[in-house]
Amino acid sequence: MKNNKPNKVIEIEKGSIAEEVGIEIGDILLEINGKPVKDIFDYRYLINDEYVEMVFMGADGEEYSAEIEKDYDEDIGLVFEDGIMDEARSCSNKCIFCFIDQLPPNMRDTLYFKDDDSRLSFLQGNYVTLTNMSDEDLDRVIYYHLSPINISVHTTDGELRKKMLHNRFADKLFPQMEKLAEAGIEMNLQIVLCKNINDGKILDKSITDLTRFIPHAKSLSIVPAGLTKYRSCLYRIEQFTPEDCRYIINQVESYQKKFKEEFGTAFVFAADEFYIKGNVEIPPSSAYEDFPQIENGVGMWALMRDEFVEALEKVKVTPPPMEISVATGVASIELMRYLMGKIMERFPQIKINVYQIINEFFGEEITVSGLLTGRDIINQLKGKPLGKRLFLPPNLLRAGEESLLDDMTLTDIKEALGVEICTDTHSGEEFVNSILK
Repeated sequence: MKNNKPNKVIEIEKGSIAEEVGIEIGDILLEINGKPVKDIFDYRYLINDEYVEMVFMGADGEEYSAEIEKDYDEDIGLVFEDGIMDEARSCSNKCIFCFIDQLPPNMRDTLYFKDDDSRLSFLQGNYVTLTNMSDEDLDRVIYYHLSPINISVHTTDGELRKKMLHNRFADKLFPQMEKLAEAGIEMNLQIVLCKNINDGKILDKSITDLTRFIPHAKSLSIVPAGLTKYRSCLYRIEQFTPEDCRYIINQVESYQKKFKEEFGTAFVFAADEFYIKGNVEIPPSSAYEDFPQIENGVGMWALMRDEFVEALEKVKVTPPPMEISVATGVASIELMRYLMGKIMERFPQIKINVYQIINEFFGEEITVSGLLTGRDIINQLKGKPLGKRLFLPPNLLRAGEESLLDDMTLTDIKEALGVEICTDTHSGEEFVNSILK
C-alpha cells in the first residue's frame, strides 16, 4: 500500500527514537499500526501511543517494520518532505479580491496555487473560507481538535458573501462555525475589506454578528484588500484613501472599547496598514492583547517597535564604528527610520542608511515588505552606499522557499550589490543583536 504522495523522511532528529531504531533518511512511511497515513494529523494521532508499529519502504524498495515502545505522547523524531504529508487542497472560490488572480504571468507554478486547506490553517496560520470543506473534513477538524483554525469571513451577509467568493455555498458559514464552537474549537477570524462592498454599515453588521461566537472566536482582524497593477478584467475595487482609513480605525476602535467592557477583550483589530496609510499613530503593544493575528499584519509594527527599544536599552557593550544599511517597503519605512534613529542616537559611531523600496513589480499600491522582489531591491539600491551589511525584511522568503517572488535569491542580491545580506530579524531583540554583533 502506497500513499498518493510518498511520506519521505528528509530529516531524523539527533538522539531520537527514529535514529535509535534505524530509520533512515529517504525511507517512505507506509502505515502505522496497520492503518494508512493520510496526512500529518493521522500521523500525529497514530504515534500517540506507548507501542507503535511503523511500516516503511527503504531505498532498496523493500518494506520493513519498526516496532517502537515509548511514552504515550513522546515524539519519534521524524521530519517529512511535505509538511502536511499530503497534497494541499486547492480553492474552488473565485474571490473578487484574490491576490493570486492579480499576479503577473510567467512566475513559478507554485505561486499560482490557491489553497484553502484547514490543515495549513492549523500548521502555518493560513486562512480558510470553509466553503471547500465537506462535512467529513469538518468532522476531522473536530476529531483531531485542530485548534485554533483561521477563518476568512469577509461578511456575514450570506448573499454578499456568495458574491464576494463567487461560490453559491458561501452562505453556509454560520452552521459550520456553530459546529466548531460547540466542539470547543477556537477560531481566529478575518475580514478582507473592499471599499464600497463590505465596509461601512455592512462591516458594522459583520462585527456585531461575529460576537455571538465569543469566547470560541478569539479575534477578528480587518485587513485591506491587496490590489496589484495586474487587475485587468477583474472585479473593480477602489483603493482606500487616508480619510477612509481613519474612518475604519475609528469604527474598529469604538467597538474595541465596547467589547472590552462587555466581553473582556477588544476582539476586533484593524491591520497596521490602515494606521500607516491613514497617518494615525500605531497603538501601544498592550492594545493588541496577546497578538492573536500578528502574522496577518495586526500589531506587527507595535511589537517590533517596543521589542527593539526595550532590547536597545539593555545593551551594555559599546560596538565598534560601522556603516550598514536597512531596506524595507513603504509601509515600514517610518518604523525603520525611527528604530535606526534610536540606534544612531545611542551609538553615534554607527551610521545606518535607511532605504525605501517602492514595489514596481506589483505596483506602487502594494506597500508591505513581504511582497518585495529581488529586482526592485537591486535596481533601487544599485550604486548607493550600503556599508558592510544590508538588512532586508525576514518575510521576503516563504516557508520552504529559497527564492523571492520573482525567483531571485538572497545570493543573487548579495552578488549584484556586493554586500552581505542579513534577514535574521524576526523580533526586535534579534534585530538589535544582529546590528550590533
